[in-house]
Amino acid sequence: LDEKLQTRYPRLPMKAAEIHKMSDQELPVELQRLRKKLFELKAQSVTQKLEAPHQVSQMKHDVARILTEIKQRQTKTIKAGA
Repeated sequence: LDEKLQTRYPRLPMKAAEIHKMSDQELPVELQRLRKKLFELKAQSVTQKLEAPHQVSQMKHDVARILTEIKQRQTKTIKAGA
């Protein structure tokens, strides 16, 4: 079933566990990549019909998950230092 979904919709939402496993250096890189892809999808939606319009909202959720993880790690670091 996952293979069929991957071929039809090449990008499934990221799992929170995937984000937790990323290093502190990987998170900003992934965030930048997702924001760029989100921009491209939004531009594509204006010029033509998207094959999978739900990808825009999925991507927004992924960006929010990464931002939340970054903020939690910052808070954790501050509390550990205090």
